[in-house]
Amino acid sequence: MIVCLCRRVSDRDIRRQVEGGILNFDLLQDETGVASACGCCHDCAREVFEEAMLKQSACSACPGACAAPTVSPIAIFGT
Repeated sequence: MIVCLCRRVSDRDIRRQVEGGILNFDLLQDETGVASACGCCHDCAREVFEEAMLKQSACSACPGACAAPTVSPIAIFGT
């Protein structure tokens, strides 16, 4: 979903930035421009950012738990 219409920043863009190491909302604004024009999206952008931060911290607490299984489709279907 588009979070910031002014700067065309989506929720995926915000999550990608957090996964890439942006751990501060002010820095996210500097990098993407989110919530820096009219400000109408500020609350939504901050909510998406905080959710991404929570997920990022949860994943760092249990590395590999969220990773996709490495089982080959051939092993599953026997083909």
